[in-house]
Amino acid sequence: MNIADMRKLLNKKAGSTIAYNLNEKNPTDVDDWIPTGSRWLDSIICRGKVSGIPIGKISEVAGLESTGKSYMAAQIAANAQRKGFSVVYFDSESALDSTFLERAGCNVDEVLYVQAVDVESVLEYIEELLGTGNQFLFIWDSLAFTPSRTDLEGDYNPLSSMAVKPRILSKGLSKLVQPIANNRSSLLILNQLKTNITRNMGEALTTPYFTPGGKALSYAYSLRIWLTGRKSKASFLTDENGFRVGSEVKAKIEKSRFGTQGRECTFKIMWGSDEIKICDEESWFDAIKTSENLTNAGAWFTLNFEEGENVKFQKAAWMEKMQVGRFRDRVIEIMDQEIVRKFEDRTGKADDFYDIDGDEVVEKTAK
Repeated sequence: MNIADMRKLLNKKAGSTIAYNLNEKNPTDVDDWIPTGSRWLDSIICRGKVSGIPIGKISEVAGLESTGKSYMAAQIAANAQRKGFSVVYFDSESALDSTFLERAGCNVDEVLYVQAVDVESVLEYIEELLGTGNQFLFIWDSLAFTPSRTDLEGDYNPLSSMAVKPRILSKGLSKLVQPIANNRSSLLILNQLKTNITRNMGEALTTPYFTPGGKALSYAYSLRIWLTGRKSKASFLTDENGFRVGSEVKAKIEKSRFGTQGRECTFKIMWGSDEIKICDEESWFDAIKTSENLTNAGAWFTLNFEEGENVKFQKAAWMEKMQVGRFRDRVIEIMDQEIVRKFEDRTGKADDFYDIDGDEVVEKTAK
């Protein structure tokens, strides 16, 4: 019996398609992505390509308070709508502002907003909606703040419902992994980063944070992005009068099934101005500053073109220069070379990819 006959046998026995030819369309390969709103972040998620949130998989964006989890989710929702996805937003905190979604680029008339009353209901609703045949982006904001039914029906003693939610989530996500893949939908879970309080000093240094929900969750995720603040800079962005209008964020790929675990990037998120956005192009300067094609002398920088042309500018004029098509296209070329291709080819300094704040990275070298 050949491989094709074995596939037919198994599919007939299962009553559905569960066996595939990996050279044809199948539910395990990721062939499409939803942009995050940051090209730098999209460039470090999957080895060898500019990607985003993987379609057909479960992803997590976890962060400290005020690091822009919901703002990034809104940007991803807007990008998903542009790709034709139905967006379902589960909100456990009743904190989502429709005008905020609109300013992030979403069509709020096409966003299904659902109060996340309890964990069991969210899992059941996702399963039910997947059966309609639509292609969905489910956003769960946030998992950490969604109670279980036992929590709601019980008292305020935390010991009375200890470990109930992790057991529910472990079972629930294992039920949803395959339906999400088969439906070509995506589940984006927003979570909180909490300080890892431990007596083991080594563990405190290597694992300073953890996410609520239980240890089994990480096995369901294909991608985990953790958002924290920059160590070398102030976390908040201010306008000319000193009012806080945004945050400086560091994103780390905590887990990636696409070959990029541990990579880092930075970008700014504007949340207090007229426009809600990830400052994407503004971050490209930092993305290419280690390139030999961008040199500087004092306050002046020089962008080198392949034809031998040079363009001099000061950092304050970066966004003005980005309005020029040839300049912008050259920056994208350099980004792809420095961030995507050099990592793919393992050339240059590894710390430029993994350690943007200059912290010591301890890794075991493969023999």
